[in-house]
Amino acid sequence: MSAALLVAVLLEPGEALRLDARHWTGLLAAARGERLIGTLAAKLDGLDVPPDVAAILADARLDNLRERRQALWEVDRALAALAPLDCPVVLLKGSAFIAAGLLAGQGRAIGDLDILVPRERLDEVEAALLSAGWEWVKPDPYDDIYYRRWMHELPPLIHHDRDRMIDVHHTILPLTARPRPDAAAMIADAVPLEGGGAVLRIDDMLCHAAAHLLADGDMAGGLRNLWDIHCLILEHGEAPNFWLALDRRARQHGLTGPMRRAVRLSHRIFGTEAPAAWLKGAVFDALFEARLLTRNDWGLEERPFLRLAFYIRSHWLRMPPLMLARHLWTKWRKGYRPVGP
Repeated sequence: MSAALLVAVLLEPGEALRLDARHWTGLLAAARGERLIGTLAAKLDGLDVPPDVAAILADARLDNLRERRQALWEVDRALAALAPLDCPVVLLKGSAFIAAGLLAGQGRAIGDLDILVPRERLDEVEAALLSAGWEWVKPDPYDDIYYRRWMHELPPLIHHDRDRMIDVHHTILPLTARPRPDAAAMIADAVPLEGGGAVLRIDDMLCHAAAHLLADGDMAGGLRNLWDIHCLILEHGEAPNFWLALDRRARQHGLTGPMRRAVRLSHRIFGTEAPAAWLKGAVFDALFEARLLTRNDWGLEERPFLRLAFYIRSHWLRMPPLMLARHLWTKWRKGYRPVGP
């Protein structure tokens, strides 16, 4: 599997110097599939790789630089639009990593801008963004109602001039999910940034990453999320009381299980150092590892039945069975069909 090769090269970039043309193709395809091509390019910068590969990696570094600039500009524009509200605005995911200068931001692919605001301020935030040029992506009334009633975010918005999306969160998991993270505590304890806005403190970043990886989806493209977790622990894991604080915060958010499994998977795949107590209870972890390493030499995901099982699991996690059945039936009647495994 080329996903395993990608892991090996991210951890030991010198291993890339031994690759032949076929393995280079697989490595680059897997990196693109997992949206880790920018990270790979950053890791291999300065190494004597084949000329064709060097050109691809140089393009990836330029693309990543452009993405970073765009992401920071979107942060600036969103903060400017929301400044009159005097409302807490917490950056999430890739934009947070680069704004805070974290290791996880090096080469990180960045798509939408994700922000977290207090739920009671959603109407004000929504109105301010609409006035500043953002507009709705989902015109379907059912989707709009579904987002507002059950999801952890507003329906996505896109700016009509810059064609960039923003996801406005009021918590980090759907309201139908079993865990109920303490979003108010996340916002209250966020770390202010010098240029405005804030980012989650590190243990909350890790809880959010674990929730996104293991409690809110089918783990497609999850290797990048696990790399985020590895980098956050690598950079901060030796701080005094780090693991005690992380355990307490995970318990507070109802995310002990996902957080522990995320640490175990990071240890299994990336060799992330963790206390022995965190590595116990690895039942079914091999299945999760297999799901994360499904990319083949063409960058495609294999193991269709395993992926289907995780797809079903993702819906089971998100909502109770009767609600799930009603939701899927509604989407089916409206013509929605999921992409097959």
